[in-house]
Amino acid sequence: MVGGFTLAGAGERTADSVIEVVREITGMNCGNGCGVFKKECMDLVRRIALLKHLLEEIRDSGPLDVLPSESSSSTTSLLWWNDLVVALQASKRLLAVACCYSSGDSSDEAAEKISFQFQCVMWKLEKALGNIPYDRFDISEEVQEQVVLARSQLKRAMERYGSMNSRNFFHALSQPLENEVSITNHEVKAKANHVPDTIDSECHDADQMMNKLERRFSSVSSEVCPSDDVVAEGQENSAIKSMAEIKKPDVLIIPADFLCPISLELMRDPVIVATGQTYERSYIQRWIDCGNVTCPKTQQKLEHLTLTPNYVLRSLISQWCTMHNIEQPIGLANGKIKKSDGSFRDVSGDVVAIEALVRKLSSRSVEERRAAVAEIRSLSKRSTDNRIIIADAGAIPVLVNLLTTDDVMTQEHAVTAILNLSIYENNKGLIMLAGAIPSIVQILRAGSMEARENAAATLFSLSLLDENKIIIGASGAIPALVDLLQNGSTRGRKDAATALFNLCIYMGNKGRAVRAGIISALLKMLTDSRNCMVDEALTILSVLASNPEAKIAIVKASTIPVLIVLLRTGLPRNKENAAAILLSLCKRDTENLACISRLGAVIPLTELTKSGTERAKQKATSLLEHLRKLPQLQQV
Repeated sequence: MVGGFTLAGAGERTADSVIEVVREITGMNCGNGCGVFKKECMDLVRRIALLKHLLEEIRDSGPLDVLPSESSSSTTSLLWWNDLVVALQASKRLLAVACCYSSGDSSDEAAEKISFQFQCVMWKLEKALGNIPYDRFDISEEVQEQVVLARSQLKRAMERYGSMNSRNFFHALSQPLENEVSITNHEVKAKANHVPDTIDSECHDADQMMNKLERRFSSVSSEVCPSDDVVAEGQENSAIKSMAEIKKPDVLIIPADFLCPISLELMRDPVIVATGQTYERSYIQRWIDCGNVTCPKTQQKLEHLTLTPNYVLRSLISQWCTMHNIEQPIGLANGKIKKSDGSFRDVSGDVVAIEALVRKLSSRSVEERRAAVAEIRSLSKRSTDNRIIIADAGAIPVLVNLLTTDDVMTQEHAVTAILNLSIYENNKGLIMLAGAIPSIVQILRAGSMEARENAAATLFSLSLLDENKIIIGASGAIPALVDLLQNGSTRGRKDAATALFNLCIYMGNKGRAVRAGIISALLKMLTDSRNCMVDEALTILSVLASNPEAKIAIVKASTIPVLIVLLRTGLPRNKENAAAILLSLCKRDTENLACISRLGAVIPLTELTKSGTERAKQKATSLLEHLRKLPQLQQV
């Protein structure tokens, strides 16, 4: 018991029982029927399915109640587990109702409540996953990355729903649809006393808020059975405050039917497949080209592979975009591409020519394939229109297949064409869907120097999407990039540095980079007499320095004296990054502080507070403050 509330998961919910809940959720048949919330249900089930391996590794770490804890109270230490259990149980109950809900079942208000519940459940899951103490369990990096991916998907899904005001969110949390609260008047008062004034301007005291909540609780839906699960005191408070922190201005919500179920983007050329589901043409075509014969949304087998244009939906999307003053998606439709001024350009001739080229990519003749891919490379470099047409012609899966060819020139042209195509944002997803990463990494390891350079640049382009940073990092790309950074051409080293910087923004990739030997490579760049890549080396180090493993490696490599020299003699940007790295290394580390003091850092840091960039002044000032406190810290 915590403050009169029973923890639903701490003592009663073993990992095995929660794994069983996940199995039950993933076994729910949400793909059939015509429920209003079918898409939301299937998306939620897919995201929860990613958590199965996490729960199995938690189970294999030993009983929850005997694991080491930072807190002397086992109840407090298991609150994270309770939050996760509650979120999964809430998801299961919500899915049981939402999967069967249809527009004729109840009022619009009931549908709105269910919609709010999806927002609440996603928020609860994302929040619970963010509090897992990985250091207490033997959780593999791969599973941690799956959890990061699930959190990323949940965050994006919440953004698509649009911002919720705090009052609606609080009421949604209080709905008995999730049945997380079994509450007395006294308990309602206890919670209401902690509700910020901003939640409901009409409620001036706790009693008014309590009355509102009681009226809300009294409208229990008959579709849901009561539950004994309860949440710990203050959970709703925490939810409200956290939502207030991340609250954004109201955004326009795109109707769910206008979004492609694969890309989750506004469709520009919707087509209907054999099951009756609608997809963006280019995405479902790539799905089919990759050898899939099932409907991605329902998992039913496609009786035929014909794609029928959904002209009605396309017209509705066009009208909706016009009504809300939204620029309609630029894309290929009926041989025309929309220009920036709203007019359309006829590209039917280009489409015919490019489709013919794409067919030649599969020719049995090595020379014909090489010539075709060289032309595709050239066309993809020239314009966005060409990148759209080439992708719509189905070139990407074929180009990915050509990455493994034995012909060096064909391979170089293929990887460079994919690089050019990736510049168009919508093509990034198609390239990932075609499974390009393993082949690109292999080229990075063993291709010609030109192919390796363009492979590194392609990984940078694809890693601009956050979820791709995880996938690329797990693919083995980082050691190959570090090798190119050390042994590549000047252009190859710069391409590798750019890709590594972007990949290391994701925390899970920092350790990989350190283990691949990036610190010694960066130190060599810092001390190179030609001084041609100091900027790149410092920028990467500034990203890595916050990582404990990287911090140890940086200090061990004797990088601090080099950074002190750069504080004195570097360019303004170099001084700024050197100060930032030193600050990361010296925070809560008296040995490193004493080291930079002995090396005479005070004078250049003082000069930097007067003449450096704004960021440099801030970092230098903070470092000097730490240095002033050093004698006191050494006495402790």
